[in-house]
Amino acid sequence: MRVLTTSFHFTSLTLLASAFVDPHSFTRRTMVLSGGYNADVSRDKFFNRETSSKGDFSGPVTKKAKILSLSDPNDKTNSALYNGDLPDGARLLAIGTCLEDFDVDALHAEEPNVILVSHLGARQALIQLLDAFPTVDWVHSRSAGIDFITSEGLAAKEDVILTNAKGIFSSTLAEYTMMACSYFAKDLPRLMRQKQSKDWNKYNVLELRGATMGVIGYGDIGRAAAKLAKAYGMRVLALRRNPKKSTFDPYCDEVYGMEGLNKLMSESDYILVAAPLTDETRGMISADALSHAKNDAVLINVGRGPTIDELALIESLKTGGLKGCAMDVTTIEPLPKDSPLWELENVLLSPHNMDQTATFMQESTDFFINENLPRYIRGLELFNRVDKAAGY
Repeated sequence: MRVLTTSFHFTSLTLLASAFVDPHSFTRRTMVLSGGYNADVSRDKFFNRETSSKGDFSGPVTKKAKILSLSDPNDKTNSALYNGDLPDGARLLAIGTCLEDFDVDALHAEEPNVILVSHLGARQALIQLLDAFPTVDWVHSRSAGIDFITSEGLAAKEDVILTNAKGIFSSTLAEYTMMACSYFAKDLPRLMRQKQSKDWNKYNVLELRGATMGVIGYGDIGRAAAKLAKAYGMRVLALRRNPKKSTFDPYCDEVYGMEGLNKLMSESDYILVAAPLTDETRGMISADALSHAKNDAVLINVGRGPTIDELALIESLKTGGLKGCAMDVTTIEPLPKDSPLWELENVLLSPHNMDQTATFMQESTDFFINENLPRYIRGLELFNRVDKAAGY
């Protein structure tokens, strides 16, 4: 694998619990660092279900975790948290969706130091809680994407660690990516039409083996998709902010910085957009970028809708600039009824649910409780640390 460039700038419910349980050893699952290729341990020590193993958090508890939860009190996927099924040394103080739900005066005496965010409208409330409780030094997002909570105010909190749920949703989105590739390669719409009309005419299909997948945003989701693409025998190009992090990555053949975007677009048969939404990535798949794509290429977006200029994408799809696209995310959600994307036959749409398994949010809560909380109270490095300024 060649690193071609090095620069890439992606750039109340108040519930006061009784007391801590007496500290003793706490046995839970622990995750190990996936892949030895990444030297940036502080940023990329991440949760990976494939490399998980039963572990014993038997070290001494060095600090208490006193938690505020920015979440819906009726969210059943948070039941373990709400019921107090937490590691020894951790305690839930209060639940709410806005500042007014929390009894700030009463909570000051508790000195909360952890905030769990699982409420999508939490940006303002999070900053208000951080301002009200300067003792907070860790914020965890139950989502992998953090664009719904990032702000200049959060970035300015230099003493606050931000972590997310990276690794929980990657496998199913990677599976969706390969399904989307097959959807167009095997022309599944034609198959369905022929079945409907009882038509047995044969036709040629495309092979994924030997085709090129370009991955824009080579984080956990992008890398999971690349791993599957490699299993299909595909060539993989990757684009990320810091290409050196993938120098020895076995799942990509070449890696570019941002200046390689047009080259990646021009060489890829399938273009996967898995980038987070930041100021730098908003609209990065522009009309100019799309103009460099092959006219038989397929675009797949599993990241965030606004990373793509949707009007330019629609024009490209209408005029043959692209063969088709698969979109699990759109600029506006729900997708407006009058959007041309509904009518285009070369568009595969899903309602931002391709990571929505029956257990996905429960798994995300379990990761917070069973993986990072035990590490926090023992003073160990947390998984999935996020660069608050960069936005991912």
